[in-house]
Amino acid sequence: MRSPLFLLFPLVLYVLIDLYVYPSFKALDLGRWSRRAWWIVHGLVYAYLLWGFFSYTATNDTNGMKKGVHGFMILTVLLYIPKFIPLFFGLLEDLVRYPASLATGTVAERRKFLHTVAWSLAAVPFAGILHGVLRGRWAYRTVVQKMYLPGLDAAFEGYRIAQISDIHSGSFTDPDEVQAGIDELLAARADAVVFTGDLVNNTADEMEPWMDAFRVIAEKTPDGVYSILGNHDYGDYWQWPSEEVKRANLARLKATHAALGWRLLLNEALVLKRGTGQLDLVGVENWGLPPFPQYGNLERALEGLDPQQPKILLSHDPSHFDAVVKKHPANIGLTLSGHTHGMQFGIEIPGWIQWSPVKWKYPKWAGLYRDNASGKTLYVNRGFGYLAFPGRVGIWPEITVLELTAKPLS
Repeated sequence: MRSPLFLLFPLVLYVLIDLYVYPSFKALDLGRWSRRAWWIVHGLVYAYLLWGFFSYTATNDTNGMKKGVHGFMILTVLLYIPKFIPLFFGLLEDLVRYPASLATGTVAERRKFLHTVAWSLAAVPFAGILHGVLRGRWAYRTVVQKMYLPGLDAAFEGYRIAQISDIHSGSFTDPDEVQAGIDELLAARADAVVFTGDLVNNTADEMEPWMDAFRVIAEKTPDGVYSILGNHDYGDYWQWPSEEVKRANLARLKATHAALGWRLLLNEALVLKRGTGQLDLVGVENWGLPPFPQYGNLERALEGLDPQQPKILLSHDPSHFDAVVKKHPANIGLTLSGHTHGMQFGIEIPGWIQWSPVKWKYPKWAGLYRDNASGKTLYVNRGFGYLAFPGRVGIWPEITVLELTAKPLS
């Protein structure tokens, strides 16, 4: 099937942006070679986008789609996001200089100093994005967090749970990068590991090349690995020939969890035991605010459990916490989520600033959140992998280590 015409829209938009900001670049007066290099680079970008347009077919070619999306996102984010700075400066200048030109009857030239500042500022996000593609996407970090759980049995004092989330195996290309994250997780020496959803982007077979690498996690974790499904795991964003094929894919994905040695919790719970102590671990299917699906059923997951017994809930989408969990009468002291990825872009300086555009969609988007009214806590993991844009800028992939305690934290 031929490409829909709307796929040409990015190309038209990029050409218009380039035509507008080029005079600003030219005003830097870097020499003829720089102007030639500008149009050679951008000509290659336009050719790539045209090639993608004319070669597009509506098939479920996972590898082809992955390469195409990655290439498109790298070009878009790397070359055009930084240009918003000189674009803004240019618009600001034009608002001033054109009325002045009309008044004097002369045409003002673009001022070199102003645009030197603009392009110098644009170099900062350019460098950050380039680092995010080349290094940031696998700059795994371990976050160790003491976690107060009211009513925790003394046998679980100091119990270590490692959380990973949003693997998105369909985006991976480099085995060494993936292994670096797994090594980081295993180095945490957790008693148990939990995975809070989005094993794949769309289809179960995306996980096949990575099975051996991730299977080791269960083999080396004393109390096992426990997992849930995320919104991407259901195949809702894929073009299936029939509902039967879609259901078969979901069944295959569930079998993949089992093959990894991971205990998949589907609106159900189990009891972790240590000596005579017990701790309820509850897992729900994806529950999100529209347009995300609400397959999760917390009431079903809690059936048969003592409401007062301390519980840890695995729920992929952090929206579930504010909408349902914190109002629930059961003693769900801790909810572990993922989903947001921190938008894979932001600024985090501990003790000073934590910002990402994703906060406009998710008020609770990364790290620890305590609800004083209910006494319940949410932790949102920043994700292990990446989606669409193959990089991370300022929001690094995360392994969370939660050290449980019954002692209130000051």
